[in-house]
Amino acid sequence: MSLIKSISGIRGTIGGVTSENLTPLDIVKFAAAYGTWITQSSQKKNGTAHKKIVVGRDGRISGEMVKSLVVATLNGLGIDVIDLDLSTTPTVEMAVVFLKADGGIILTASHNPKEWNALKLLNSRGEFISGEEGQLILELAEKEAFIFAPVDKLGSTIADDTMLNEHIKAIVSHKLVDVKAIEAAGFKIVVDVVNSTGAIAVPALLKALGVENIIMLNEEITGKFAHNPEPLPENLTQLSQEVCTQKASLGIAVDPDVDRLCFVCEDGTMFGEEYTLVAVADYILGNQPGNTVSNLSSTQALKDVTEKHGGQYFASAVGEVNVVNMMKEKEAVIGGEGNGGIIVPELHYGRDALIGIALFLSHLAHSKKSIKQLRSTYPDYFISKNKITLENGVDVKNVFDHIKTKYQNNPVNEIDGLKIQFDNDWVHLRTSNTEPIIRIYAESNFETTADNIALRLMKDIKEAM
Repeated sequence: MSLIKSISGIRGTIGGVTSENLTPLDIVKFAAAYGTWITQSSQKKNGTAHKKIVVGRDGRISGEMVKSLVVATLNGLGIDVIDLDLSTTPTVEMAVVFLKADGGIILTASHNPKEWNALKLLNSRGEFISGEEGQLILELAEKEAFIFAPVDKLGSTIADDTMLNEHIKAIVSHKLVDVKAIEAAGFKIVVDVVNSTGAIAVPALLKALGVENIIMLNEEITGKFAHNPEPLPENLTQLSQEVCTQKASLGIAVDPDVDRLCFVCEDGTMFGEEYTLVAVADYILGNQPGNTVSNLSSTQALKDVTEKHGGQYFASAVGEVNVVNMMKEKEAVIGGEGNGGIIVPELHYGRDALIGIALFLSHLAHSKKSIKQLRSTYPDYFISKNKITLENGVDVKNVFDHIKTKYQNNPVNEIDGLKIQFDNDWVHLRTSNTEPIIRIYAESNFETTADNIALRLMKDIKEAM
């Protein structure tokens, strides 16, 4: 069905023919290319000693098969593997640093449906590789420029199940995580972990934070997701209903690899995934003034909150690596993406739902408000999120040129696709890094206005196609 190569890694659907899907041959080829790149780049720094790579996976049906292929390929290159097995994206990122590894691979297609999987590639800092590094790896894969190790120099594999505990310890010891306040608040929380590794990570974190009353939904790790795994309102009806039924304080939803986070209010309404970052930023900036960063598709509420605290807000191109690069450049104290991705640089430069939960609950406990009351303290913007599937052969550049010409009298930002400003409203059009689609996001103070702007641009795109 699809094979996508981007700064988000190598992502595709399982099965089908090679080079068009994520087949075993493609998995081996790209794992070998990454392992070769690691070996070549780290030899310059550390000599010829065995390299070490951390591998972890989410709960997908294909996860065990993909992991076996990746681990065996790395061993065949003479690379030692530390196998975390079922884990989370942020845990693997932190484990690379904890274990002083040369890199890491996370086997997850994040929010994509069950037929998808991916190799998400990390450098020795536990951060996603750059676009330039990704291009080098793709070239190695294309040329199949691999030299496998002789039998006496094959790599070994060691299982390690301690890294989640280390990750949680680091979160609990963060200076702005207030375990006593969370414990005293006596929260009752419903958690939807969508049949993946959040079932291991989220309850372990909540218990470490002193939360005793936890109701879990979809907690069996089968990879047969009970609903579309993207944590959007239309996919969280079960969580919303259960929060009301249980008379819970709030609901928490994470995606399959636990790097995206959103909340449900006590009355079953959505806190809004865009406002996950806004609320956590408000808490951090109230204690530690500084700058913030999010991507061009994220709500301008973050800019409002940042300026309220005397900081500066900056917008990056979409993609975690782009957000991280700008956070470093602008020395941001908090950043992330409007899809519920929180990046706290004091912990690590990666989206992390677990630190997001801990900081949000600390904020909520300190506020002495219900989660619904807390949400009402933030500006009300509405984002209409839409997408159009790209058929083979569509020239996106021509489509965007057509749109740019039509709206040439409006301010247009071309850092990442097209972001068109309409007075206080905006629309952002861009191709996805993870799916063969054009995303159309529009924001306004009024929901109908945001929807109408998005519908108008979708009509323009279809005409241009």
